[in-house]
Amino acid sequence: MPNVQQLLEKRVTAAIRAAFPGAADSPALVLPAQDPRFGDYQANGVMGLAKRLGANPREVAGRVVEQLKEDAEVAEMAEAPEIAGPGFINFRLRPEWIAEQLGAVNRVEPDGEDRLGVEPAADPETVVVDYSAPNLAKEMHVGHLRSTIIGDALVRMLKFAGHSCLRQNHVGDWGTQFGMLVAYIERKNLIQPVAGRPGRFVVAKALDDLEALYREARQLFDINEEFAREARETVVRLQNGDPRTLQIWDEFVAISIGHCRKVYERLGVLLTDAHVRGESAYNALLPEIIKVLRVKGLLTDSEGARCVFLDDEEGNPLFASKDGPPLPLIVQKSDEGYLYATTDLAAIAFRAGYFPELPDGSKSPRADRILYVVDARQSLHFQMVFAVARAADFAPPDVALEHVAFGTMMGPDGKPFKTREGGTVKLMDLLNQAEERAFTLVGEKSPELSETERREIARIVGIGAVKYGDLAQNRSSDYRFDWDQMLSLAGNTAPYMQYAYARVRSIFRTGGHEAEARHRDDSALRLEAPEELALGKMLLRFPETLDRALEDYRPNILAAYLYDLAQTFTSFYEACPVLKSPEPVRA
Repeated sequence: MPNVQQLLEKRVTAAIRAAFPGAADSPALVLPAQDPRFGDYQANGVMGLAKRLGANPREVAGRVVEQLKEDAEVAEMAEAPEIAGPGFINFRLRPEWIAEQLGAVNRVEPDGEDRLGVEPAADPETVVVDYSAPNLAKEMHVGHLRSTIIGDALVRMLKFAGHSCLRQNHVGDWGTQFGMLVAYIERKNLIQPVAGRPGRFVVAKALDDLEALYREARQLFDINEEFAREARETVVRLQNGDPRTLQIWDEFVAISIGHCRKVYERLGVLLTDAHVRGESAYNALLPEIIKVLRVKGLLTDSEGARCVFLDDEEGNPLFASKDGPPLPLIVQKSDEGYLYATTDLAAIAFRAGYFPELPDGSKSPRADRILYVVDARQSLHFQMVFAVARAADFAPPDVALEHVAFGTMMGPDGKPFKTREGGTVKLMDLLNQAEERAFTLVGEKSPELSETERREIARIVGIGAVKYGDLAQNRSSDYRFDWDQMLSLAGNTAPYMQYAYARVRSIFRTGGHEAEARHRDDSALRLEAPEELALGKMLLRFPETLDRALEDYRPNILAAYLYDLAQTFTSFYEACPVLKSPEPVRA
């Protein structure tokens, strides 16, 4: 199934060039029509061309339309184009052409992949998507929700579009806080030997409340100088590879990742343990990062720390506080410890192929694009890291580095989302609440169902509401997390979408021929009722919508389309009773 918008843009561009040979760079600007009374698509580029030529827009449009009328491809897909207003060119697709294209949607590829009419990318890329990235010292909280949901959606969309995606969970698993935690675990005797295996031991309990463990260790670190010294010494042992310290650290990291795994499984996202590559994975590369920066003349010693100050082409500071001094990217502290920026530079260098291999044997993916799905408040950090990576040649110009920023999740009152006590909301607690609220609603709507059935429906509706409630938002904006709105059956919500989907499935299930209907490739569709035609046109817009959503990594564009599609299907469902229709219309 073609991308209709791109197809029309191509034909209109060709018509413009034929009518005005000197206008090779004039864009066609084809968009779906806002008002169906004027057709299905509209080309708006003629008015800009007319302004450049100093000509009457309608006359310019007329010459372009004459060329379009001679175009066999346009004649096959659409009725004769019409001029409207000051020079718009409107297209109305032919029902028989729409029906023919929809035939491709119903076919499944020989390898079993259901492409929904979308052609795979002509030039597939290797894309690294860095998302979720919790700090393993604590349990996942609501601050990790948007990164996890948006990042996972983008991975699915990019893979469906035909690209090779490498999921990366760049967890925080290194540094001072882990020295503090390992020291605290030892001090509290939370390790025990393994019987029959001298020198081996395990953490003695599951550490179910990581938040409490971290809080206790932090409080002791702040008030007890002896423990603070122990923690700093533990960091040194950890960085130097002391076997006992590394084993305790490794046990703690494994338990922490287990907590994350439960959240990912609950959310139904694609991240697994195999996608975890923490800061520790790049530790051995950090001295080399500093060495390269020094050799390239990018390193400056400032107040004991090692920093990178960058200038623009005019010699002015590339980064500076408002009316203040230049801002550096600090890559090594005065105590020779490294920072997040150093690890991020190492990760970019590995992902882009500057370092072909990690110490653990992992091979570089040599990515074409690296996406960081991270809170918008980190924008300056990524601007600086990307700029330094370019200056140091860690990432060549043909490797795209992109920060896919998102806004903050607010409570219904418009303030940052917190517990009633003002604390951080644990992500697992939020998901529990989603399911409980959905369970109450299911009980009110369908009390005749068994508790097991109600629990399963509540799981699907509750988790779906949390995920879709995020994906339907413009990722750049802050958004209000409102339970009542998210769980409503009206409007652009998960329950409304799920209800529409259930109606689709009920037709196949009740009809008793789901497999046959789903895999037919010989069905001749006839789009006669207005609601049939409207649904056909809406289905035809899926490829162009997916392309548009991926242009700027905005799942909300796809969500908005699916909501429109659900509404259009609902109108069709009510006007065209499938199972009551006679054959061959029913099929």
